[in-house]
Amino acid sequence: MTVREQTQAIERATLSPRASLSENSRGRARPEPECPLRTCYQRDRDRVIHCKAFRRLKQKTQVFLSPEGDHYRTRLTHTLEVSQIARTIARALRLNEDLTEAIALAHDLGHTPFGHAGERALARLNPTGFKHYEQSVRVAEKLEKDGKGLNLCWEVLNGMICHTKGTWAATWEGRCVRYADRIAYMNHDIEDAITAGVLRAGDIPRGITEVLGQTKSARITTLVTDLVANSGEDLSMSPQVAAAYEALHDFMYSTVYVDKTAKAEEQKVDKLMEDLYVYFRDNPMRMPENYLYIVYEEGADRAVTDYLSGMSDEYAIRMYQDVFVPKGWAL
Repeated sequence: MTVREQTQAIERATLSPRASLSENSRGRARPEPECPLRTCYQRDRDRVIHCKAFRRLKQKTQVFLSPEGDHYRTRLTHTLEVSQIARTIARALRLNEDLTEAIALAHDLGHTPFGHAGERALARLNPTGFKHYEQSVRVAEKLEKDGKGLNLCWEVLNGMICHTKGTWAATWEGRCVRYADRIAYMNHDIEDAITAGVLRAGDIPRGITEVLGQTKSARITTLVTDLVANSGEDLSMSPQVAAAYEALHDFMYSTVYVDKTAKAEEQKVDKLMEDLYVYFRDNPMRMPENYLYIVYEEGADRAVTDYLSGMSDEYAIRMYQDVFVPKGWAL
């Protein structure tokens, strides 16, 4: 037996009947020879970690635009926290951790610069709209590796496209990531908001903290433990904890996510994204060569959307300065 076959035998012997066994994967769009060491889901996890889009997440906004501190979350640190929480849930439920991790690490590959402000701008500018979870799949299928894509397994792509809203993933592992994403962003956004002075811990309504806990660690522990304990025919939280989470969600959307101080700079995001969008749509030859192929195959709007959504915050700002800010003469 190869190492991979031994791992698959361990999966059959130890994982839950609800788990996705790597040997039963629906496979890839382009069939490949099996690796002697790694299962297909392990290979997908490795492909995601080593791809360019994953590295760019380190300079993409989570909530606070270009914060001047070392401790605020970026899209990359958010992704790592989602992965950790999702793996904890998966291990407790004896699901496939490798598949769970691959989905979690890939779920935001297509996110825009400037967080959801950038996403809203592209959704307005592109005639067909824009959703970051759809773009994540496009990155994996089309844009990475100079247009060849990562050729990920069907289960990973399904978990990516279903991680935010709408139809739930076909696998329990994909559903774990959806819960983990919600648990992670809500709690680390609270911590970042407190660090930024936008929120005080005492501002969270008492009815919420009495159920979920006073600290980030306590809240995450409560939510994860409750989810594991109450999952039977499907993943679910108890009614009390689910209601407290929804109340916390509503509280954050009525306070932090609309805070005038924290969101003031987002007004500039619309102009920056629109100006760059129009410029590159009208001057497609100014984009890198690989995007010109997309112009020819799918049109300028699609190519410009791919180009802008892949930018980091810093790169987008530098590009705006290069295109629109006059440069002094070097004498």
